[in-house]
Amino acid sequence: MRSLRRRALAAAFVTAAPIFASCGNPRTEANVAQALNDAANEISSLKNDIAQLSTEIDSLRQIVVKQDSNIARIAAANNIPISR
Repeated sequence: MRSLRRRALAAAFVTAAPIFASCGNPRTEANVAQALNDAANEISSLKNDIAQLSTEIDSLRQIVVKQDSNIARIAAANNIPISR
């Protein structure tokens, strides 16, 4: 009789364990969802920052090229050799 009870209890446990394991705390799931949304927003913000920095770097490169050509012209006018 005990063996039959043990088998029935084991079968009930095996059947119920996945059901209870799949039930999550709604508050925890909401917190995880909120954290994922926050992370996605931060990543989007970082992408925008990177795009802005890339634009600024391109602008600075243009300024450096212009200044380099001005320096080269001044040096040529004064017969000063420039090594590149």
